[in-house]
Amino acid sequence: MPKLAVFPKAFMDDLCVTGKMSLHEWIDLAATLNVDGLEFYSGILDLQDPANWADARRKTEDLGMSIPMLCCSPDFTHPDASFRQLEIDKEKQWIEMAAALGGKYCRVLSGQRRPEVSRAEGIRFAADCIQACIPFAAERDVTLIIENHYKDNYWKYPEFAQHMDVFCDLIAEIDSPHFGVNYDPSNTILAGEDPIELLDRVKHRVVTMHASDRYLKEGTIEDLRKEEDSVGYAQRLSHGVIGKGLNDYDAIFSRLKAVGFDSWISIEDGEDGMEQLHESVAFLKSKIAQHWSN
Repeated sequence: MPKLAVFPKAFMDDLCVTGKMSLHEWIDLAATLNVDGLEFYSGILDLQDPANWADARRKTEDLGMSIPMLCCSPDFTHPDASFRQLEIDKEKQWIEMAAALGGKYCRVLSGQRRPEVSRAEGIRFAADCIQACIPFAAERDVTLIIENHYKDNYWKYPEFAQHMDVFCDLIAEIDSPHFGVNYDPSNTILAGEDPIELLDRVKHRVVTMHASDRYLKEGTIEDLRKEEDSVGYAQRLSHGVIGKGLNDYDAIFSRLKAVGFDSWISIEDGEDGMEQLHESVAFLKSKIAQHWSN
């Protein structure tokens, strides 16, 4: 049966920019959710000193949780080869971090969708960089997971492989037991595309999942599609309690169950407070029991 983790979506600036929240405070807060694990983000200030990694792992495990996933945002689509090499080096440091935290999954991305980089170039740059990281990850028993992402919080441009045709072409370039997909249905909506269509195309390669939900504050999906290449986050869509938005979790979970998915589902939610996150945890626990109980 899949296990639930939570990601500190609502506290990213507090943890990564201002330092208003310590990692220990987040771990204590997350422990009230009664989930199996925590997904950390590589940019958390308290993780920048490797001396703190063992302490963060120990505190999490003392509260009955693990740290299965590390969320990272390497930018592999820069036209400068020396820049890409620096991103490979950073990803290797994050793989070390993931392993030290006890994690089995470390995220990769393609990179930013820079106007000057062609589709073919971007796919080649990203595939080459990811393949350069795989042996390093394999030595540490870590699997690299690529997310159908929208945009890192701290990037200028959206994800190069945001759209499913580019995403599917990119993952087709990489064949390794230490590489798989972190499926995020909400990000497909942000791309103006169908989450179920994407899942049907990649379900056999999904090894982890991000769970969230989006709802339209105004306009329609067609309006969203017209804005899909804009810089910055789509303002028409907002996070909400999982199960009350646009995603069909029965359709998603039935497909994942059918292909034998039995891994981690990490919740990206709670932007309006912990009460919302508690509701999302309860919904997902109910749906997991419904689909995997037999």
